[in-house]
Amino acid sequence: MKRRSFVKSTLLAGSVSSLLPLAAKADETVKNKKAASQYYELRVYTLKNDAQQKLVTDYWQNAAMPAYNRLGTKNVGVFTELKPEGQTKLFVLIPFRSLDAYTKAEESLAGDAVYKKAAAAYLDAPASEPAYDRIESSLLRAFEHMPALEVPQRKARIFELRRYESASESAGKKKIEMFNNAGEIDIFKRVGLTPVFFGETLIGPMRPNLTYMITFDDMEEHNRNWKLFGSDPEWKKISGMPEYADAKIVSRITATFLTPTDFSQI
Repeated sequence: MKRRSFVKSTLLAGSVSSLLPLAAKADETVKNKKAASQYYELRVYTLKNDAQQKLVTDYWQNAAMPAYNRLGTKNVGVFTELKPEGQTKLFVLIPFRSLDAYTKAEESLAGDAVYKKAAAAYLDAPASEPAYDRIESSLLRAFEHMPALEVPQRKARIFELRRYESASESAGKKKIEMFNNAGEIDIFKRVGLTPVFFGETLIGPMRPNLTYMITFDDMEEHNRNWKLFGSDPEWKKISGMPEYADAKIVSRITATFLTPTDFSQI
């Protein structure tokens, strides 16, 4: 090999080798960005009467939702029950891009003068006439296979909020694996069970559990698409695996049908 060619080849090899770590780092950064999962706070307000419902609804429409939007938290969902038993509960879904964004939100709201002024009736409600009975909150982490909330087309629709409880943490992880790795989420999308989010409950009642939300135009479509899901060959294959048997990994399923408020961003 001629000296000139040798030097050229050596320099080229050296350049490539020096770039490889940078390329690997860039690739890892892309993977980390793809893997970053949102966090969700799911709040459930228990209300005693229409006055409380109006006060909490006005709070979210005029104070809380605009304030969260200013913090960079978009697509806040506010829902009422489709068929409540007595006074409806109010369900609020707040997505956060990171755990840090979640932990700093309350402090940021406390320093937001516009928010505090708009929220005064709610925040300063007297003990004799409280804004609500109680708030039940859960903190959820989005599944890896669906790391961010997906906002459906804005039109008249119904939502179903489903919670799957498990008898143990390991059983709960197995059900999450079924969604993430075995392909259950993909089957949902293929048969029309349009998912909005999937989340593992990190803090909240009835743990261990996972919670997810799907949406549909009406109950007829809901029933039809669940039937398609149940008869899907790929679902039958997955659910037929011994390690994914419902009796082993799911102890209770709770379903709540919801309708979005007029101002809901979901």
